[in-house]
Amino acid sequence: MTSSTLDAPINATETHPSLEELWMPFTANRAFKRAPRMLVAAKDMHYTTADGRQVLDGTAGLWCVNAGHCRDSITAAIRDQASIMDYAPPFQMGHPLAFELAQELARMLPEGIDHVFFGNSGSEAVDTALKIALAYWQSKGQPERVRFIGRARGYHGVGFGGTSVGGIEANRKQFAAQLLPAVDHMPHTHDLSRNAYSRGQPTHGADFADSLDALIEKHGAQTIAAVILEPVAGSTGVLIPPTGYLEKIRATCDKHGILLIFDEVITGFGRLGAAFAADKFNVIPDMMTIAKGITNATVPMGAVCARHEIYDTVVNEAPAGIELFHGYTYSGHPLAAAAGLATLEVYRSEGLFERAASLENYWADAVHSLRGLPHVIDLRNIGLVAGIELEARPGAPGTRGFATFLKCFELGVMVRSTADTIALSPPLIVEKAQIDQMFETVSQAVRSVD
Repeated sequence: MTSSTLDAPINATETHPSLEELWMPFTANRAFKRAPRMLVAAKDMHYTTADGRQVLDGTAGLWCVNAGHCRDSITAAIRDQASIMDYAPPFQMGHPLAFELAQELARMLPEGIDHVFFGNSGSEAVDTALKIALAYWQSKGQPERVRFIGRARGYHGVGFGGTSVGGIEANRKQFAAQLLPAVDHMPHTHDLSRNAYSRGQPTHGADFADSLDALIEKHGAQTIAAVILEPVAGSTGVLIPPTGYLEKIRATCDKHGILLIFDEVITGFGRLGAAFAADKFNVIPDMMTIAKGITNATVPMGAVCARHEIYDTVVNEAPAGIELFHGYTYSGHPLAAAAGLATLEVYRSEGLFERAASLENYWADAVHSLRGLPHVIDLRNIGLVAGIELEARPGAPGTRGFATFLKCFELGVMVRSTADTIALSPPLIVEKAQIDQMFETVSQAVRSVD
């Protein structure tokens, strides 16, 4: 393709002569292929569609393009590394960039979390964290600790482990017969009756953490390996932890010697105006799963970050040889590691986490400006994340949210819809005028969708 054709609008039917062969993820395939929404380019805060329209990215892709699209230093790092060494096997071999990235991550992680195990996605990170938890308790001489506690409406990726501890029923029902057996779930914290239109953390709801005590009494602490939760639940519709809730969960895990895993795939890398949610809420878990923003979504990568005591126990208590029989062909891939290092440098040099924190109040004002619109029943915000919950249509849950998503796209802003909640989470380079555009467009869409 010549440079002149790159500048011209691309006809979707010409670029994709057939849409049939691709089985699309988390997509209504039949409906999409009747009316495709094709993206062909991206830069900074915007996507370009196949018909040449500019669409403002209100979702950082899928919560992942935290530094904005096609950043020159990141793409250059990937290109340069590809010309030096495209791949290196991670089993019994290594390459410097993976070690360097792990060191850089350890420097920015919460105190005490200082070892990194690389994978390729958030889903892989979650399954890895669950395996590490089991290996840890075996190494500690407590192999009976095999149970995991997740949370209703939780999302932890799509591996069998992550689906099992996750609590979004639509993701589970097709596979329920073969999910992990030793799993239970705490209730979610969404409480419209007490917390509608909260600005930041809801006031009510720390008592939801008491459900963990009930599950411990039911199963016995000696059988529980770990509790896993998202500090802020994103994919289920932006559920923000009530004041004191995470602190109570941490205290209960400490009391009973249970590992606490934070799924920070969405909340990591500045999304909440801090490096991680653990920093934002000042609650430090034993392990964290990360992905998405680690490479600004340029090359797939995920990781488990663990306290040194977990690493030391699994590694030092094992006999000579391989200590953890787990890993991926692409763990610490050279291109992903190069992208990660360049991404962390952009975050540092441009102060993007601090920038997100400085915009939090402006963002909150914009979110809550939607109060009183037709069918808006709740507004939720924290950091640069927003959830706009809409009243479900009678007998047709989710259709109002999806129609609003489509209308926003038509009007030039990309949002996310999850059931009847509209989610926004823009790149951290967003300008105030672009925030205004996002919420003016959402307002227009909500008013027009009946």
